Amino acid sequence: MSQDRFHLAGVMGWPVMHSRSPLMHGHWMEELGLRGAYLPLAVPPDGLKDALRALRPLGFAGVNLTIPHKQAALQIVDEVDPVARRIGAISCVALREDGSLFGTNNDWRGFLGNLRQNAPGWHPGAGPAVVIGAGGGARAVCYALLDQGVPEIRVVNRSRERAEQMNRDLGGGLKIVEWSQRDAVLSDAALVVNATSLGMVGQPELEIDTTRIDTRAVAADIVYTPLETRFLTELRGRGVTVVGGLGMLLHQGPPAWTLWFDRTPEVSVALTEKMQRDITEKL
Repeated sequence: MSQDRFHLAGVMGWPVMHSRSPLMHGHWMEELGLRGAYLPLAVPPDGLKDALRALRPLGFAGVNLTIPHKQAALQIVDEVDPVARRIGAISCVALREDGSLFGTNNDWRGFLGNLRQNAPGWHPGAGPAVVIGAGGGARAVCYALLDQGVPEIRVVNRSRERAEQMNRDLGGGLKIVEWSQRDAVLSDAALVVNATSLGMVGQPELEIDTTRIDTRAVAADIVYTPLETRFLTELRGRGVTVVGGLGMLLHQGPPAWTLWFDRTPEVSVALTEKMQRDITEKL
């Protein structure tokens, strides 16, 4: 690939200026010595179709999508891969050589990459997993665990109907548990994942009895503001291996770069520390 090429990508959302993605992708461009930019693109919901169709004439290689565009894009792009179709959301759009729009979902890859890096002792056959939530993040997490062959995946959500719909969309294989029984299904879990926004800055805390979780288990969160939620802090204090949500954001980046620029950047310690400082300073 020519070094003279201007590498252009971005993230579309509404709002979007809070996104940490430009810092991450900018780091990689500087590290790899590439001319380019990764831009935050504030696109209102009724402007998504026009914005995506404008990518080609503007010279973009592609974009990431964040709230509220991940579901709407399914009806706009020219091709949706089977993974995004099952998860029910597109997190990454790439421009094909013919100018068509290809949509996929890298959030599940981000979750797995984060888990492997920060909990290397975990393996799919370790035991049951408990996933709290049934929104977009939970769909990506459950897809990842199904893909890895986890023997039992218990989903706990306030709305059982929404959890049942997620199970149908993912092709089955999930065990739906009533919200009132959330503490009772923790004791033999090898992995517990908070896949909700509970615990995020400005949101209520996740109300769960963390003492029920075995100290040999792994606990993960998809929230990264704060870097460590109360849920994880309590468990870390008991000696449980905990995995924060920042790594999920970091690890969904390289697959996007492979699609856009035919390069695979590294999720390095330097990048992680840079992102952590930025989040801490702006909280």
